[in-house]
Amino acid sequence: MTKGLIFDIKRYAIHDGPGIRTTVFFKGCPLRCPWCHNPEGQESEPEIMVRPERCAESCQECISLCPQGAISKNGDFIVVDPFKCDFCAKCMEACVYEAIDIIGREVEVRDVVDEMEKDRIFFDESGGGISLSGGEPLMQLEFLEALLSEFKKKKIRTTVDTCGYAPFDALDRIRENVDLFLYDIKIMDDRKHKEYTGISNQIIIDNLEKLSKKGANIAIRIPIIPGINDDEENIRSITEFLISLNHIKRINLLPFHRGGIEKYKRLGKEIQANTVQPPSSEKIERIKKMLEDSGFSVKTGG
Repeated sequence: MTKGLIFDIKRYAIHDGPGIRTTVFFKGCPLRCPWCHNPEGQESEPEIMVRPERCAESCQECISLCPQGAISKNGDFIVVDPFKCDFCAKCMEACVYEAIDIIGREVEVRDVVDEMEKDRIFFDESGGGISLSGGEPLMQLEFLEALLSEFKKKKIRTTVDTCGYAPFDALDRIRENVDLFLYDIKIMDDRKHKEYTGISNQIIIDNLEKLSKKGANIAIRIPIIPGINDDEENIRSITEFLISLNHIKRINLLPFHRGGIEKYKRLGKEIQANTVQPPSSEKIERIKKMLEDSGFSVKTGG
């Protein structure tokens, strides 16, 4: 059975597609957006997350039990050396305060499908279904393809949330088993896109054009990050590009929030968007109106 690496399953999600949904979060992403609110989904391997607020100062059980000597204390805080850690989970099992967690677990297709079956009543009553998000699901194409095939057989509606950075063949292989693509467009200027995400946007743009021409059901997601992509020039460029595709009419605006900041700390990662603040409601309304005046149906949120 095909296996994949996920970091979470979220039930009763209402922002990852229509109706009530269960969202499976894939681990691994080709982009490194500094505003990412799921930094635990960026790496394609398990990671250790430490919650120092739960850690008891007098307890050093995890340090004494770690066979690799990967855990130490820096002042009052537990520190895990990622180069020594082999994810044996002994520290996590020993911690009665649940201050240490391993992010990322390997699952089989059958495990996920069986789990999703428990929520079918909510899907049927609300018009919802399964959302596959991340990270970037296309980085685990065989696992993604196998899941979608099983859901199709069981008549469970599917949504794939993607940044679009993959060979088009990957999108084309799954296209007929996807009821809705949530497709991210962040920055139209290629130089600026590289600066903030680490990659060119050319493949992303080309893939969206091809996917649209194939008649796929697509809703665009635009994260609104103050000082990075909320300027009128970028919004106008996105608008003109989407108009040229003809087929796409729905846009979801995703205002930046600071919910992921604490996760960076817990993962021991540098917080690059520490000074960025959420956009004002007035800014979001102006952007929404610009897009609506161009003929798009626009929602704020998922």
